[in-house]
Amino acid sequence: MRKYGGTVILGILAITIGLIISVQINTTQGMEGAQGGLVAVSQIRAQETELSQLRSENSQLTQELIEKEDLLRRLQEDKAKEDDSLQAILADQEKYKLAAGVVEVKGPGIIITLEDPVSDEEIGDNYSELIYRYDLILELVNRLREAGAEAISINGHRIVGTTEISLAGDNVNINGTPTAPPYTVRAIGKPDTLESAISIRFGILEQMRNFGIRTDLIRQDELIIPRYSGVIRFRYAKPVEEEAGQGAQGSAGGGSDIAVVSTDGE
Repeated sequence: MRKYGGTVILGILAITIGLIISVQINTTQGMEGAQGGLVAVSQIRAQETELSQLRSENSQLTQELIEKEDLLRRLQEDKAKEDDSLQAILADQEKYKLAAGVVEVKGPGIIITLEDPVSDEEIGDNYSELIYRYDLILELVNRLREAGAEAISINGHRIVGTTEISLAGDNVNINGTPTAPPYTVRAIGKPDTLESAISIRFGILEQMRNFGIRTDLIRQDELIIPRYSGVIRFRYAKPVEEEAGQGAQGSAGGGSDIAVVSTDGE
């Protein structure tokens, strides 16, 4: 009995020691994991702080750029009073700026507000129908353009030819900036035409409502759309430089004509 009693005691001690070692190992691993998590969180916060600083610097530089451009414009206008050719050049330059979206504009148009459906307890508050179906926002922009919208913005972001509207995690990126619902879409153009283009039966607004998205549309006699604040870079496209006399030879020799489109509709 004593022999078996000693064996049982040794077995119990071995099990107890094993459990203690196991608990210590698990505790150590948990602490290492927690420390790793803390490091990751600190890195994220540092990056967020850096991003915030960069955005602040970008805002300041943009404001300085606007002030310099305003000074340049006033100097050019003063010089243009003495030079008719310079005045014509500045007028053309203003048209190109309007077309590129690099100046703030105002005019009549419509404002469309898009909001997610009322939250469903089964789905949860984190789900966004507008983000999940962000392609409907793209469709809305295209319909407005087709209807003659001369300037469009979404949540203050000017939509230009290089604008990207893409899904990025839990946000929709517009011009590289994360955005979230609700969305306010502003469009300058003939209000009647713009409203009809998106409000027709089976149109884009009806498609949105079919998914529960709440829409509201109002007309305005005058609304303001901000300028595009980004930088437009061309890495591959370059202007074609014509050789001297090439245009004249092309016309005389029956070559391809180059059509010049007037922005004044003339």
